[in-house]
Amino acid sequence: MASPPSSNYSNNNNKRILLVDDERDVCFTFKEGLEDSRFITDTYINPVSALNNFKPHIYDLVILDIKMPAMNGFELYKEIKKIDPNTKICFLTAGEEYYEELREEEEEYCDLDKSLFIQKPISNEEIIREINKRINSS
Repeated sequence: MASPPSSNYSNNNNKRILLVDDERDVCFTFKEGLEDSRFITDTYINPVSALNNFKPHIYDLVILDIKMPAMNGFELYKEIKKIDPNTKICFLTAGEEYYEELREEEEEYCDLDKSLFIQKPISNEEIIREINKRINSS
């Protein structure tokens, strides 16, 4: 007899995640972990492609890398919010100092709450907890 699913799995059926990161390895690793936890996961390594294919009211959470070619995560955030202002979005960042530096450089985004940032590196278990916390927040 199979054991019951862990609490990480219980509410993830049909929850849809969009991950945009220009590093293929990051996308692959997170996609595998998220799908193992029963999230439907779409990934893009090109932020322009992600934006061109973005549809409103599809995703429970969008996760954006910040430093990407052609369009950074802040610019992509702004464009996605124009399409669907209710989309929940968070950012992947390399660290606390980097977060502060980016907020200073990107004055337009300095009002973004620190809770929108997920620090890399992060384990699959931790990112699942962070995603569930963000999806379930009001």
